[in-house]
Amino acid sequence: MSSYGQFALVYDRLMADMPYPEWLRFAELCWERYGKPETVVDLGCGTGSLSIPLALKGYHVYGIDLSSDMLTVARSKWEESPQNAMRPGTGSVQWLHQDMCEWELLEPADSVISFCDCVNYLIEEEEVEAAFRATFNGLRPGGLFLFDVHPPSTLVRYAEEQPFYLDEQDVAYIWTSDLDEERCEIEHNLTIFSREKDGRFIRFEETHVQRAYDADWIEQALRRAGFTQVDRYADFQLRQPAEQSERLFFAAVK
Repeated sequence: MSSYGQFALVYDRLMADMPYPEWLRFAELCWERYGKPETVVDLGCGTGSLSIPLALKGYHVYGIDLSSDMLTVARSKWEESPQNAMRPGTGSVQWLHQDMCEWELLEPADSVISFCDCVNYLIEEEEVEAAFRATFNGLRPGGLFLFDVHPPSTLVRYAEEQPFYLDEQDVAYIWTSDLDEERCEIEHNLTIFSREKDGRFIRFEETHVQRAYDADWIEQALRRAGFTQVDRYADFQLRQPAEQSERLFFAAVK
């Protein structure tokens, strides 16, 4: 998995159009159905764009990420949030620098979320299995694991539609993708230009690799990890996936 490096500094700018409110709404829809948690692990939390709103809603959140750079940005956002310690009912966030394949807490959590296709960044089956086992071990009995993935069809579409471009006043990128059809693994190569405070642009390169897995294999891997109930949904709705679904969601109960 990428450490993100300089990417962390422009991540929020580039991800401004991501559907964070929809992920939050989906999580709370599931918690209404499966049971509302008090403690939530945000696995692969990035810069805290889900962890922080959850804490402001009153949840006690553990934001876990492999990238110390992303966690530095997340911590700054939390500390600078005007609602942080002022609004009644605000929860808490602890930021933890851990690998999602072997994460652990001192006490089990009520729920774990891993959104924004974090599982796709695990490019070997053994890594996925390890992450599922760690999550099973980190949940209390009856706890809920929620995550989303890109199905193989979405990676194929990326490869067909690339290259992608962004040209804004403060940031620009060129994004190309190369698909390994046999492994259903895609390599995203980004050349990013970011404006500094003095007006100069800096250029840096980022490579991100994702792999898509068959939904049946994912469910079997969850059950091998010990989860007793596995439900599938699609595209931020509590409905069954269809062939054209762009994003699959799993709800697994310990």
